Amino acid sequence: MGIEAVKEYFRTFGLDSKVREFEVSSATVLLAAQALDVNPERIAKTLSFKKEDGCILVVTAGDAKIDNTKFKAAFSMKATMLAPAEVSLLVGHPIGGVCPFAIPENIPVYLDDSLKRFETVFPACGSGNSAIELTCDELFRYAKGRQWVDVCKDWQQL
Repeated sequence: MGIEAVKEYFRTFGLDSKVREFEVSSATVLLAAQALDVNPERIAKTLSFKKEDGCILVVTAGDAKIDNTKFKAAFSMKATMLAPAEVSLLVGHPIGGVCPFAIPENIPVYLDDSLKRFETVFPACGSGNSAIELTCDELFRYAKGRQWVDVCKDWQQL
């Protein structure tokens, strides 16, 4: 899938021109923040976790870390990340470009409350050198979010 699938996905909403591609890598929170010239916490990172019949995605703020106790309470399963080889296979995007857009319909997407403190955030767009700026409401809508969750720690409420 990757960047072209994400651009096509956003084209259906008239937003493909908002997808930004960089000459430099944006494959990590810090690299994305540098490429965009924003604080790292505003990077919306998409994490992929194993579940019995596939995976789920959880989108969090760049400074947030998964809290295993909260995760287990929310999802009734242990927070086990997909292996690198599984990510592209199951989600359709490479590591460094994983995003909640243009993914298989059977993958549920959850957004963590750590994002809500920002007016806009920057998720990747299917490649290790891309991003789009969206409000949290837009992110929820275009990611086809299932629900907001509180599964993170180590972030500060502004």
